[in-house]
Amino acid sequence: MNSAFAINTDGSIIPLKLINQKENFKVEALAHLELYHNYFYNIDASNYEKNLEKALWLGNSSVDNLYRQKKADGVYNRLLQYSLVQKVLQITSELKEHNGSYTFTTTTIFEINRGSIVDTYELVSTGNLISVDRNFPNNPHGLLITNYFENTLKKLNTKN
Repeated sequence: MNSAFAINTDGSIIPLKLINQKENFKVEALAHLELYHNYFYNIDASNYEKNLEKALWLGNSSVDNLYRQKKADGVYNRLLQYSLVQKVLQITSELKEHNGSYTFTTTTIFEINRGSIVDTYELVSTGNLISVDRNFPNNPHGLLITNYFENTLKKLNTKN
């Protein structure tokens, strides 16, 4: 009753081990956070609309509000106007569980290429993760980022 089976090509039955979803949660959560941060921050004039649309599927209104704020502040217009390339170099996330709810802190290192000048930044963001229905291909991990907030942004160095 509590087993699952598959049938091999030769007709033999293969028992499948059912894996507790909680065992995979951390792997799924880290992959979800990496996917989101790549979509939201790894952008240039040719891909920003497509990437941001994909990023918005991975978070709730807190992500949408940040996107709208950046749009109102002219971030994406400057991206187009100056042909900027914003490239993610590293994403490091830390998950914490407290009474079944999950919080995260993610540090994203990215560079902005302005042609002859390349600036590197470190962004620390926080939020929560909740489980939702998987929606392929829009939300493959079945998680949603909530209470998303960009805490600190600091310039690391300037390359000439």
